[in-house]
Amino acid sequence: QVQLVESGGGLVQAGGSLRLSCATSGGAFSTYVMGWFRQAPGKEREFVAAITWNGRNTRYADSVKDRFTISRDNAKNTVYLQMNSLKPEDTAVYYCAASRGYIGGIDYQYDYWGQGTQVTVSS
Repeated sequence: QVQLVESGGGLVQAGGSLRLSCATSGGAFSTYVMGWFRQAPGKEREFVAAITWNGRNTRYADSVKDRFTISRDNAKNTVYLQMNSLKPEDTAVYYCAASRGYIGGIDYQYDYWGQGTQVTVSS
């Protein structure tokens, strides 16, 4: 059974930074495309970023491009999301997801999901 556990969320002031981590177990992490999504209160879940199995290709939502960086460490079965220049509109629950082949922003194309970690950005 594949498990994904996010950590690193919290409360930060606008302009600050956070790094989210997603540790995986029970699967072939090094073969998965990994993604980050987020869901703000009253809004639909939206794509944030994704990274291929070898880390060579990444994709970002326009809203986070140049501020967020996705990376992975296959030796640690962990994917990261470095978030800089945070804005109040980045406030959401952030979810880690794994795909067995799809890279992109469609959430139902991802096979495994974590429980989420709350990120709150104060103005």
